[in-house]
Amino acid sequence: MLVAIEKAEILVEAMQWIRRFRGKVTVIKLGGSVMESASALDGLLLDVVFMETVGMRPVVVHGGGAAINRAMAESGLQPRFIQGRRCTCERTLEIVERVLTQEICADLVRRISGHGGKARPLHTGTTPVLFGEKLVLQDSQGNSLDLGFVGTVTRVDEKTILAVLEAGEIPVIPCLAIGRDGEKLNVNADTAAMAVARALRAEKLVFLSDVNGVRRKKDDPYSLIPSLSASEARELIRSGAIEGGMLPKIEACLETLAAGVGKIHIIDGRVPHSLLLEVYTDRGVGTEIVPDPPSQAVVSGQNTSPPATWAQGAGN
Repeated sequence: MLVAIEKAEILVEAMQWIRRFRGKVTVIKLGGSVMESASALDGLLLDVVFMETVGMRPVVVHGGGAAINRAMAESGLQPRFIQGRRCTCERTLEIVERVLTQEICADLVRRISGHGGKARPLHTGTTPVLFGEKLVLQDSQGNSLDLGFVGTVTRVDEKTILAVLEAGEIPVIPCLAIGRDGEKLNVNADTAAMAVARALRAEKLVFLSDVNGVRRKKDDPYSLIPSLSASEARELIRSGAIEGGMLPKIEACLETLAAGVGKIHIIDGRVPHSLLLEVYTDRGVGTEIVPDPPSQAVVSGQNTSPPATWAQGAGN
């Protein structure tokens, strides 16, 4: 009886968040070690199906770096990276497209179906929704760096994505874009997810990471910061508390908030049901990054009209 009562209390706690987020779009970025664990991946996709069942509108954007590396090794190719971006020649692009669309995306759709949900793949082999141009980087001397078929997203076909959501299906989008001349481009999964969230003006953007969120001390998981405003995040960047691989992610998150996304979450996708715990409980399990409240926005010169969905909170 006590166990049953505890479960009922959890459902009551979740009810307020279920009501609040019904009909709202949440973009979920899958990647990293989460993709390498079948049990962790299944748990997350079950959470995604739950979200859709109770009325939220989840959109999945994914990468697949480890699987691509394995496929390249099998083909005798050595991965090469410049400034964190995978150099992508024609042979590499063929592998990237095959792994992302025919293997990973198809597997995600099958797994979602196995949990009772409906999913639709949206990519270069079905219906592309990401469009872009070649990414141009520069070295320390200002010289252009040729990365091959590597791109950045410049346009998202939000009408197609919204139509899939209206049909009660979960869009699953690999990080591939179509260029201006029709060429296929390998794009960074984080930036692809941010572009989708901005285009849909999503209520939430959730990054499933290998760490439990933003920490005051990089190597101390107990120094987790549950909630950060945009100005607090900027201060942590200035102080050096946010550094390394987390730095560009947080900077991009701040740009995404400014573009109208309601809230961004960074959570450890390896924790069972971390997605549901973050979205549907009062405290959450990761870090949320929210726009500054209006009073701070006025003082700092930021946009004084943040999204109507802004609210201070720990994990929601």
